[in-house]
Amino acid sequence: MDTEVLIVGAGPTGLMLANQLARRGVHSLLIDRHAQPARETRALGVQARTLEIYAQLGVVERALALGKRATGAQLWTQGRKAARVPLIDAGSLLTPYPCILVLGQDDNERILGDRLADWDQPVHWNTSLQSLQQRDGHVTATLAVAAGAVREVRARWVAGCDGSHSTVRALNGIPFEGAPYEHVFYVADVQASGSMAPAQVNVFLWKQTFHLLFPLRGDDHWRIVGILPPALAGRDDVDFDAVLPSLRGETGLHIAVDRCSWFSTYRIHHRRAARFRAGRCFLLGDAAHIHSPVGAQGMNTGLQDAYNLAWKLALVVNRQARESLLHSYEDERIPVATRLLDTTDRAFRLVVSAHPLAALLRTQVLARVVALAMRNRRLQELAFRTVSQIGIHYRDSALSVSDPRLPARSVQAGDRFPWLRLVLQPGEPAQDLFQALEDTHFHLLLFGQLPPPALSGFNGLLRTHVVPDDARNHGELERAGIPAVSFFLLRPDGHVGLCGSRAEAAELAAYAEARLGLRTMA
Repeated sequence: MDTEVLIVGAGPTGLMLANQLARRGVHSLLIDRHAQPARETRALGVQARTLEIYAQLGVVERALALGKRATGAQLWTQGRKAARVPLIDAGSLLTPYPCILVLGQDDNERILGDRLADWDQPVHWNTSLQSLQQRDGHVTATLAVAAGAVREVRARWVAGCDGSHSTVRALNGIPFEGAPYEHVFYVADVQASGSMAPAQVNVFLWKQTFHLLFPLRGDDHWRIVGILPPALAGRDDVDFDAVLPSLRGETGLHIAVDRCSWFSTYRIHHRRAARFRAGRCFLLGDAAHIHSPVGAQGMNTGLQDAYNLAWKLALVVNRQARESLLHSYEDERIPVATRLLDTTDRAFRLVVSAHPLAALLRTQVLARVVALAMRNRRLQELAFRTVSQIGIHYRDSALSVSDPRLPARSVQAGDRFPWLRLVLQPGEPAQDLFQALEDTHFHLLLFGQLPPPALSGFNGLLRTHVVPDDARNHGELERAGIPAVSFFLLRPDGHVGLCGSRAEAAELAAYAEARLGLRTMA
């Protein structure tokens, strides 16, 4: 093989996949048809779950330093403050990162690209995929490189991270089902002052339209997203000065703009690939699903696609697991994409609909419901879990096996294991569990029991942790709904694979062989 994995597209998703494979000793060839990384991008919201993944990758501190933490969202209706969504309050017990980090896609690409360079893996720019043929055991791909030259490479696997116009998807004949929205959006980066709530995502809802203002790094620096007024929608010469009057009128802000450093218009679609896999080819990120910007979910979802696939693909490439493990990528990620498209589409249609009833709901009812809900701690946490993506689960996956005797409120197989501060060694201080559990191994967490004897089937991939019966742990376990006697087998991506009351060596070995397809190594 020329490479184990050919990754087409060096945006955030492709860079994440290449990094996660490199950490696990898998060589990839990362290509991109562009000449260089993106300089100006529309995606900019980094959610808590992505920051947790960044922490495992060793880049979270740099991301936090480059970005702007939005600690909440301020809703405005008809020019007046209506409700506030407090992210820090809602997420402080759920994740180390209870915020939305406002960090542009270009900065995310720079961070991930620099980390990839630490593994001596370059990005091959000015290189595009022309054709591919799937054969027994590999894929032969034809690449167009600089100066019109053509190169043929053989790869065991191909990952299409090449965006909404994916060549990998087209060459595999996979339909991209959905449609465009009728509206034309604009995006602008400005230096501006006004009555916007600082360090908050400001959401302006009116009867006819909406605007989003994201705080960017620095003082009085904002990203504005809005819908072009109908009178401007058909023009090719629209600039920020043309939309400024409607922005002021539709937000009700006395906004003073010092300068606009970037302005662009665009249309958005809501589409999902009919399949996320065709033989030895996979689709990830925008190649697999695109949707409205409501909720700042798009880039994060692509990054989680890569995180889900990488550990499975690495085990298969390294001959530690059978290829059957790869079926779970599509089985787990298609439901996530489907739910996301459904919820963002419904939310988007509500905030843009011209129907009088929708306008009334948007400006009178929605804000009141949000204001009331945010007084309830459980509803706050539910909203945060959804937006932050820490609530994504794979309970219906073939890799998820729960003992039915576990309490319903307990953590279940398929869930992201909760963030806890636990005493892991008697006499030592409590520590961040996420920092203690690195993500290149499986982890067996044991509560109220010792490890089963003769534990086998994981071939050095398993780390076992006996959590002591310490008074400092009791409150954390009760809050998370973890029974005093229980066990949880965590996958490398932090989701629970197998859980129950008593860990038995035979049950764990059977799960490793039958569900994960782990090979028995001599």
